[in-house]
Amino acid sequence: MSNAVVPLTDWLTHRATNTPDRVALMVGGRSWSFAELDIAATRNARQLAGLGVRSGDRVAMLLGNCVDVAILVHAVLRLGATLVPLNVRLGADELAWQIGDCRARVLVVQAATIALSDRARRERPDLVSVSVDDAGAIILECATLGARDELDIPLHLVHDPAAVLAIVYTSGTTGQPKGAMLTVGNFWWSAVGSALNLGTHADDRWLACMPLFHVGGLSILLRSAIYGITAVIHDGFDAAAVNAALDDDRVTIISVVTVMLQRMLDARGDRPYPPSLRCVLLGGGPAPRPLLERCALLGIPVAQTYGLTETTSQLATLAPEDALRKLGAAGRPIYPNELRVVTDGRDASAGEAGEILVRGPVIMAGYAGQPEATSRAIVDGWLHTGDIGALDADGYLSVLDRRDDLIITGGENVYPAEVEAALLAHPWIAEAGVIGVPDATWGQMVVAIVRLADLPDMNITSAQDALRAHCRAQLAGYKTPREIRIVTDPLPRTASGKLRRSVLRASLADDSEL
Repeated sequence: MSNAVVPLTDWLTHRATNTPDRVALMVGGRSWSFAELDIAATRNARQLAGLGVRSGDRVAMLLGNCVDVAILVHAVLRLGATLVPLNVRLGADELAWQIGDCRARVLVVQAATIALSDRARRERPDLVSVSVDDAGAIILECATLGARDELDIPLHLVHDPAAVLAIVYTSGTTGQPKGAMLTVGNFWWSAVGSALNLGTHADDRWLACMPLFHVGGLSILLRSAIYGITAVIHDGFDAAAVNAALDDDRVTIISVVTVMLQRMLDARGDRPYPPSLRCVLLGGGPAPRPLLERCALLGIPVAQTYGLTETTSQLATLAPEDALRKLGAAGRPIYPNELRVVTDGRDASAGEAGEILVRGPVIMAGYAGQPEATSRAIVDGWLHTGDIGALDADGYLSVLDRRDDLIITGGENVYPAEVEAALLAHPWIAEAGVIGVPDATWGQMVVAIVRLADLPDMNITSAQDALRAHCRAQLAGYKTPREIRIVTDPLPRTASGKLRRSVLRASLADDSEL
C-alpha cells in the first residue's frame, strides 16, 4: 500500500463543474452561483499574477466581510500563494507589524481600510498595494503603481495538502500575535470532521456574521466550496439582521460566540426560530449555563464547540443529539483528531482539570517565522493549547478557562469563566469579566468588572453588595468576587468575540478608565 499524499483537486473548480448553478454565496442582497464565483476567482488570480504574485508569495488582505474575500481566497489558492487575512479592527502600528512579519508581497485593501495601511505602505516601499473596486467587486485597481493587466499563466487546480493556504494571526489575548500557518489539508480535514459530526444537506445555508478574517469565518467560505452549500455573508453582526436571516433566508447553520447569541435572544424575546435552523455552533469559550438552559427551553439547537486558530477552527464539537444530554460540554474531538487533558505530566482522571492537548490533521503547520514558538507549542505531535479543561467519564470535554487566566487565591484555583457565568445569571448583568489581582494575604483576589443591562434603583454600593450576595449563593466563598467594579462601556473583546481579560488586568494595573 502506498503512503503517498493524495493531492486535492481545486474545490471551487469541482463545484463549478458539477453544480455550476447552485448558489455559492449570498452577499448584500445578491446571489453568486459556483460558476460565477469560479469565473471571478480565475480573473482575480490572473490580475494578481499581473501584479507579480507567484507560488509561495503572501497576499495580505485588509477587507471587511464582502464577496471579495470569497473570491480572493480561491484566487490566491489557484496561484499557489498564501492568503494572510488581517484584522480590520487593529491599529495602524499593529497592522504594519503583521504585514512586515508575514513578508507580504501584495496588500489588498478597500476604501474603508486603505487609510489603515498607510504606515505599512510607507515602511515597505516594495509592498504592492491594490484596492478592490466597489462596483464590480472583482476588479483590482492598483493604488500605488497604476493599473495592471491580467496575466495568462497556468493556474494551480490541484493542490498539495501540505501547502500553506493561509496565515492567520492569533487573537493576541496574551502576548504578541503569532501567524498560524494553516494548510490546504488542515482546512480539508476540518471540513470533513465537521461534516461527519453535523451532517451535510444539499440545501444547507451557513451564515457567516463573524469576521471573515477570523479562522471561523474563513472556514465557512471554504466549507461552502467543499460541501457545495451556500455561504450567507453579513457585513458584520447585527442581532436583528441575523434573526431576520434565520427567518427569511432559510439559514440552517450559524456560527456565533456567546455574546452574539445572547444579543440575538434578547432582540427576539420568546419567539421561536424556524425549524429550518438545525444547528447553532457556539464557540469563543465557555458559555454560561443559564444561556444554554434558556436555549434548551426555546428549542434552539445549540452545539458548543471548542477550537483555536491553531486547530483551523473546530477541534471538538458537541453532536446535535447530545446538546441537551451533555449541556455545557464542548463535545468530543471531531474525526480523526485526538484530545487529552494532562496535569502534572500525566493524563488527568475523569473530571480532573488540566491542560488540553490536541493532535490530528487540523493542527497548524507551525507559526510563520517562529520555529522556537512552534517547538514549544507542538511537542511530539501534540499541540499544547494553554487552555484548561476536563473530560468526563464518557470522554466529553468541558472547557474551563485559559491557563493564563487562572486565579489562585489562598492556594485554591478559581476559573474566571465559572464566576462570570454566575454573574451573567443575574438579570442586571449584560457583560462580566473576572480577573485576579495581586493580594498580599491571599496571593490573588477575585475582581469582577461588570456592565449592567438595567440600572437598579439603588446606589452603587448597594448594587455591588447585592451582586456579591448573588454570587455567594452559587459559589464557594473564595470564588466570590472581593471587589465588583461597574462600568458603562462594553468590555474589551477580540474580533472573534473573546473577552480580553489581559486588557482588563492592564486597565486595573494602570488604575485607568475601563
